[in-house]
Amino acid sequence: MTIFDSIAPALSGALKARGYETLTPVQTAVLAPEAEGADLLVSAQTGSGKTVAFGIAIAPTLLEDGDRFTSIGAPYALVIAPTRELALQVRRELEWLYEPTGARIASCVGGMDMTKERRALSQGAHIVVGTPGRLRDHISRGSLDMKELRAVVLDEADEMLDLGFREDLEFILGEAPEDRRTLMFSATVPKPIALLAKQFQKDALRISATNDREQHADIEYHIMPVAPRERENAIINSLLFYDAQNTIIFGSTREAVKHLTSRLSNRGFSVVSLSGELSQAERTNALQAMRDGRARVCVATDVAARGIDLPNLDLVIHADLPNNSETLLHRSGRTGRAGRKGICVLIVPASRRRTAERLLQGAKLTTTMVPPPDADAINKRNNDRILNDPSLSEVITEDEGDFVRELLALHSAEQIAAAYLRQQMAARPAPEELSNTPSHVLEPIRKGSFEDRPGRGERTSRSDRFTDFESGAWFSVSVGRKQRAEPRWLLPLICKAGDITKTDVGSIKILETETRFEITASKADAFLARIKQFGTGEKGVNIARSEGPGGSAPRSDFKPKKNFGEKREFDNRKPRGNDANPRTEWAAKPAKAKPEGWTAEKPKKLPKERKPGELQGFDKYKAKKARKAATTGE
Repeated sequence: MTIFDSIAPALSGALKARGYETLTPVQTAVLAPEAEGADLLVSAQTGSGKTVAFGIAIAPTLLEDGDRFTSIGAPYALVIAPTRELALQVRRELEWLYEPTGARIASCVGGMDMTKERRALSQGAHIVVGTPGRLRDHISRGSLDMKELRAVVLDEADEMLDLGFREDLEFILGEAPEDRRTLMFSATVPKPIALLAKQFQKDALRISATNDREQHADIEYHIMPVAPRERENAIINSLLFYDAQNTIIFGSTREAVKHLTSRLSNRGFSVVSLSGELSQAERTNALQAMRDGRARVCVATDVAARGIDLPNLDLVIHADLPNNSETLLHRSGRTGRAGRKGICVLIVPASRRRTAERLLQGAKLTTTMVPPPDADAINKRNNDRILNDPSLSEVITEDEGDFVRELLALHSAEQIAAAYLRQQMAARPAPEELSNTPSHVLEPIRKGSFEDRPGRGERTSRSDRFTDFESGAWFSVSVGRKQRAEPRWLLPLICKAGDITKTDVGSIKILETETRFEITASKADAFLARIKQFGTGEKGVNIARSEGPGGSAPRSDFKPKKNFGEKREFDNRKPRGNDANPRTEWAAKPAKAKPEGWTAEKPKKLPKERKPGELQGFDKYKAKKARKAATTGE
């Protein structure tokens, strides 16, 4: 007897046709005898096959003793997922799994045409998959009939609570029949999930299919330290070096995703993006482009990429570090799924290395420190791929043989091989130039490694710092005191616009309508070129080359004073105030001359000028009424 014998025959055939030879631990656990017909609270890590797990778990409840559905009407099962992409992905998985049963599966997700969804529900469905908000709308409008429900599944329940869907979930579960089965699947079971389970489940069987020691065992983690201004170059070189069939790159914000997508597209990569500002149709098209091979790189935010499962996703790059270890594991779990191997690369600027250490220690991951790939490493890897290309060892077919002989008759084997090599190289973007990574930066991240790093604690005095800018170049930015310019927001603007660090900026002088600042001579030309190409990124703010520091601006000059720190001789100071013009004796001030005709007698107050006819006790209202009567004749 095999494990497949405990699955409904129709589903067992679908799994074998899909290439399943064994089941994952979570899939095996939900088929245990004690789990049959019971409510389940399952914790399993990302990529463990949870969709198939709850699909085979609810099959006996939905099909009862049959192999196919015999009628159609109100749905028998409701699957709730946190995001649109995950809901549509779950629907695709259930479609092939339940295809032999004749199941009709409908989806109800935000961003899609609600009229079409109502039409599909009115025509009948056996299983409905949707997001909490849209499902609640359909229930409230009466288009989703819940009376026939036999099972409700909450997929990624912890994420739904994190996204603020608790009220919607409570409403949906409250509308479902009391005798239904409730299955909750979650990566972890924090207190809010336990309380939700206690409220809506009946003696739920707790199943844990996670193993901290083996967590993400199929993922190889690479830590890549880079200079802050070379972060994007390191990402480009990583894509070229690993040459994964599909790659996902995580950015922290929508703007970061938009910028990186544009940069990669300009460098010749087939790239799509996923972020919250895109419509549902745009997001669906982006994922479909990754699935059918039209795109090989996806740049996404955390929220947009929650739960997505892309085929042949072999590489995950963290362009921006996540905020916590849970997000790190969730991002990384997009690869290394269902037994496949994957690589996860963390791009770590020097200023973020302590954050990377905290994240990795919290996630309990084993990592390898690697330098950013340079041009030599990328070219060597490309040469190895070409030499070991499987197509070179394939048998030449009869149709190909005739043309091969024709080619050899016209050109030598060396010429044909050279043409093939040039085509292969032309199809790949050129690698970016990177500075050499210091050897001490490549030390493994471990507790105390930062304290042991050479140079830690050594600070350069301000006076020493400004001596490096004696031959620096001056620039001008079109904001000054009139625009309330301040160094605390000017310095980040300058660094971001010119792709430099604050150590490359010297004096900053804020004038009335502009600000002059100094850039170290070695970075001045590159700074100017970047400004001309991309601008400042701020509307109405321009940067141009300047001849010098311009007028004085004492309050905003960052250079230390020449006599800073010297002891002042107070005995020789210049006299101030009364000391500057000492008097030997007091003398009264001379009286001012009086104008001619002046008298000390106070002038009498003239009486207030009255209007004609205005007397003491005069009634203004009656007078106005009398004037009106005289004018109109009334």
